[in-house]
Amino acid sequence: MARYFDVHPNSPQPRLIGQVVETLQKDGLIAYPTDSCYALGCRLGNREGLERIREIRGLGSDHHFTLLCRDFSQFGQLVHLSNALFRSVKAATPGGYTFILPATKEVPRRLLHPKKKTVGVRIPDHVVTQALLAELGEPLVSSTLLLPDEAEPLTQGWEIKERLDHVVDAVIDSGECGATPTTVVDFSQGEAEILRYGTGDPSLFE
Repeated sequence: MARYFDVHPNSPQPRLIGQVVETLQKDGLIAYPTDSCYALGCRLGNREGLERIREIRGLGSDHHFTLLCRDFSQFGQLVHLSNALFRSVKAATPGGYTFILPATKEVPRRLLHPKKKTVGVRIPDHVVTQALLAELGEPLVSSTLLLPDEAEPLTQGWEIKERLDHVVDAVIDSGECGATPTTVVDFSQGEAEILRYGTGDPSLFE
């Protein structure tokens, strides 16, 4: 049964954030809000958590997982960025963008696209998510909480608790979350290619 955390959207309670991080550190899987929509998350080294996300979402081996980073210090450890790309990405973050970039050796192979050796990375603009990342001290493996055969992600914490009670370990509720995923920009070939239109303004990369 999943633990339910009612977290203040503007002033996250440190005690509750700490308890969620404890769950993550014990290789738990959480459902949490972001600046785009709810997501499933686990620690970078949590192999079982990754498979649980695949199972819940019905994902294939070519799915691009996203690594949520607290800041550019973490970001830069995970992906290769030229100076020109760095400026473009920095101008759009934090915010509703996921960037597909060549991964460094810091990223486990199981998280990479099998052919391109790329990974999704982003820095969220969400108080609760940032508090979680700060306390955790490392990136969070993340995937939009979109269930198989459903058109839109789940948006309410109580509903997620009800429907995923036996497949996740914790649910964070900090009020209603959006239903629009991030804008995905693929930089793996050097030029910007928009793979998905979402919350981030695409005109910055068109």
